[in-house]
Amino acid sequence: MSVHNEIRRVTTHRLSEMKLRGEKIAMLTAYDYSMAQLVDEAGIDIILVGDSASNVMAGHTTTLPITLNEMIYHGASVVRAVNRALVVVDLPFGTYQGNSREALHSAIRIMKETAADAVKLEGGEEVLESVKRILSAGIPVMGHLGLMPQSIHKFGTYTVRAKEEAEAEKLLKDSKLLEEAGCFGIVLEKIPASLGEQVAREVRIPVIGIGAGGGVDGQVLVLHDMLGITQQFSPRFLRRYHNLAAEIKGAVGNYINDVKSTDFPSEKEQY
Repeated sequence: MSVHNEIRRVTTHRLSEMKLRGEKIAMLTAYDYSMAQLVDEAGIDIILVGDSASNVMAGHTTTLPITLNEMIYHGASVVRAVNRALVVVDLPFGTYQGNSREALHSAIRIMKETAADAVKLEGGEEVLESVKRILSAGIPVMGHLGLMPQSIHKFGTYTVRAKEEAEAEKLLKDSKLLEEAGCFGIVLEKIPASLGEQVAREVRIPVIGIGAGGGVDGQVLVLHDMLGITQQFSPRFLRRYHNLAAEIKGAVGNYINDVKSTDFPSEKEQY
């Protein structure tokens, strides 16, 4: 049997090995079966079922409105499609902050009802009790520091975080606290590249960046942004690999024209 027929699942241990040997980790979001299947077949290492589904799937302006039930629906849809990637599901706003019991209950529901590999949550010291409680149940946890979209009303802006020394020091301290607690990785969002590189150097666990420079251990983007399906969002860190919005609208326009002109269906497309 060909080696290529043996699909080797990406695990948290394998991600640690990748960091050790300097192999960069590629991570993307996905929220449904069809897209997750394509992303997994392309060879992505981690699929994040992000609470960004609140924006790109449901049309909300922030990530706050999405519910645990909705995240479970998206997570289960993605897991059914995946053969190789590690699947991480975001704990949505209000399901873990300030109550470690509720955090554990939320994480258990995600793991049982989606069959995902891990959960992700935002915050450092202030959510450490929740992180430890979830980990105590044997559930892998990925942290998220820097710009934390669930705290947008506290920040009041989506600008770059941790530019000031005090916030940078707290981020570095929080990274180490998350590592010590047992998190298998951390996402750093929209922080100075030099700080991202420092965190990746000073912690042993993989550090995935989104707008955190090239010195981290891997990168993550929102699938709909990098494919050019969404057009309203153009931060500096976003590289568009396609303009699917134009292609999809063009294809739909051609279909409309063919229907209106009775070109579709043709003789061959009928029974």
